[in-house]
Amino acid sequence: MPNHLASETSPYLLQHKDNPVDWYPWGPEALQRAKQQQQPIFLSIGYSACHWCHVMEHESFENEAIARLLNESFVCIKVDREERPDLDQVYMNAVQMLTGRGGWPMSVFLTPDLKPFFGGTYWPPQRKGGMPGFDEVVTAMARVWATDREQATSMADKLTAELAKLDQRHEEGELSAGHLSAAARALQNSFDRSYGGFGGAPKFPSSMALQFLMRHWHRKQEASSLEMVRLTLDRMAAGGIYDHVGGGFARYSVDARWLVPHFEKMLYDNALLAATYLEAYQATRDQNYGRIARETLDYVLRDMTGDGGGFYSTEDADSEGVEGKFYVWTPAQLEEVLGPEAAQTFARVYDVTAAGNFEHANILNLPKTLEEQARLLGRDQHDLAAELDTSRAKLFATRETRTHPPKDDKVIVAWNGLMIDTMARAGVVFDESRYVEAAIKAADFLLSDVRRDDGRLLHTWRGGQAKLDAYLDDYTCLANGLVSLYEATFEGRYLDEAAALVEIVLEHFSDADGGFFFTAADQEELIVRNKDFADNAVPSGNSMAATVLVRLGKLTGKQEYLQAAEAALLPSVDLMRRAPVAAGQSLIALNLLLGPTYEIVLAGDTAEEETRRVLSDLNRRYLPNKVLALASESGASNLPPALLADLLVGKSKSEGTVTLYVCEGHTCQAPAQGKEEIAHVLDELMPPKLFD
Repeated sequence: MPNHLASETSPYLLQHKDNPVDWYPWGPEALQRAKQQQQPIFLSIGYSACHWCHVMEHESFENEAIARLLNESFVCIKVDREERPDLDQVYMNAVQMLTGRGGWPMSVFLTPDLKPFFGGTYWPPQRKGGMPGFDEVVTAMARVWATDREQATSMADKLTAELAKLDQRHEEGELSAGHLSAAARALQNSFDRSYGGFGGAPKFPSSMALQFLMRHWHRKQEASSLEMVRLTLDRMAAGGIYDHVGGGFARYSVDARWLVPHFEKMLYDNALLAATYLEAYQATRDQNYGRIARETLDYVLRDMTGDGGGFYSTEDADSEGVEGKFYVWTPAQLEEVLGPEAAQTFARVYDVTAAGNFEHANILNLPKTLEEQARLLGRDQHDLAAELDTSRAKLFATRETRTHPPKDDKVIVAWNGLMIDTMARAGVVFDESRYVEAAIKAADFLLSDVRRDDGRLLHTWRGGQAKLDAYLDDYTCLANGLVSLYEATFEGRYLDEAAALVEIVLEHFSDADGGFFFTAADQEELIVRNKDFADNAVPSGNSMAATVLVRLGKLTGKQEYLQAAEAALLPSVDLMRRAPVAAGQSLIALNLLLGPTYEIVLAGDTAEEETRRVLSDLNRRYLPNKVLALASESGASNLPPALLADLLVGKSKSEGTVTLYVCEGHTCQAPAQGKEEIAHVLDELMPPKLFD
């Protein structure tokens, strides 16, 4: 018989509905049962693409004997961390305090009033390799509650008190450009000069830190910052973390060389990495960066986009119960698809051998550049590239016949906001309308179908059902994406919606002591109310709030937005100094706040060729510290929103030709008229190109 998860919408929870563990979802029924019966709670948190979550389910949660131990002594609650990031934050902090490490699956034992008294991550079902068995852990925790409850509750009270202090430990200081330079130096000190990235294995992409380094290069014209970015992006694009056949990036690399990925693909990683490669393409004109950005977005449009326009959350690491099976190749498989000669060339270039580099098969990667391989093979580089393109297309067609990894097709607002931002920007950089159209469709879907009647957002949607009140990062990531969508389309409604979302944040999430809480004041009350400042796999809610507040403040002239951005950044000053890898988005926002940040107004008609050419030139340039508005006299969709009244006043076409206005603060340069004069002004805003 199914347990209490059978009516849930989360694919992760539904995976556990037939476990012998009497799982409940987090909610009144389970919480009231624990209180009424004074029974402790076993809380298990994971997500659908988590490999070790599947392992623990198979080993322990499908184990009748362990299920019996759990059911006899605990109220068992299963949570999808992607649905309830608020719970995940609170109890992950607790596990890290208890064990010094964190991760998923997360296993926490709680008192009936939800305070944690013990926790960890994965345990094997029985004792193994010096690690206690989960059966021992469950038995021990049941015994503690039965015979030494006072000790458990005392531990829980102390731990909860420490959790409540977490957000009070930030050393505030002044916001200055010195923090930007200090962060760049600290990133240099932790940089892997052999393979790129920061630190050793396992290695994560750190997209926001890379984007900050590009901005520091732009600000200081310091070549070393861009060199770090380029080495990292080159190594990742050549490594196994990138899907060379189908596009897109895996979650992280288990080694320092980016070779062996943890094969799950997450929407947020691909949004952030596509944006990073897009910016690198703008900064360097390196066509390979443009190709990687396009292929990543094409993967999302092909495999991760629903009919309604929302973007799906994740693809699993496993297929047919085997990690990476969908992605790896053997020489015999290549030869069967490509024929002997083309297979031999492909194997040489993509490191496919009989011995293999991953469990007797091969993860495709590029040990040498295409230029180096062409020279070694005595081939023309363009001819070799064309042959490899043909081979990859054939391999993709064959791979499509394999069993695909399971997909978590729920739509999460925050992650969709990240992808809307990237799609909108990529559309105008590449002049590809399909990317902008995808951003429009996703935004319209979220604003209509994942929203309450009063305008407040919901957090997640699946199968026609939207639920759970949205969190801080839902509002801020979507608002930021909508600002980018306005700059791509100049449809004023997107800017209006972005401002409306920010007003909700200011009303319901603000803390009088500075910054924003992760949950709204009227959301479910947990044992502590968190404020997140550190970036994890996605930007923190406060850093993204600061980013969109600066962008809207510069566009609208509203000083309260800029003041709120400053208040959100001040508690992160110490984090920027100590751990810039965890403060990348805060550093991006600080760079934007400190400026120089340009308010650029283009006065022209997008129906006219000259205006479109100027926009195309403007969008292709790497100008990270700008906001952009259009002053147009034609086209209902291009009529400026009332929000921009102050910015657009007095700005119109001069002498009937397209005109560019560049302002900073309340001071504007002389308007530039016509395509050539505008190009000259833009040349002055973008630093000299440091790389050919």
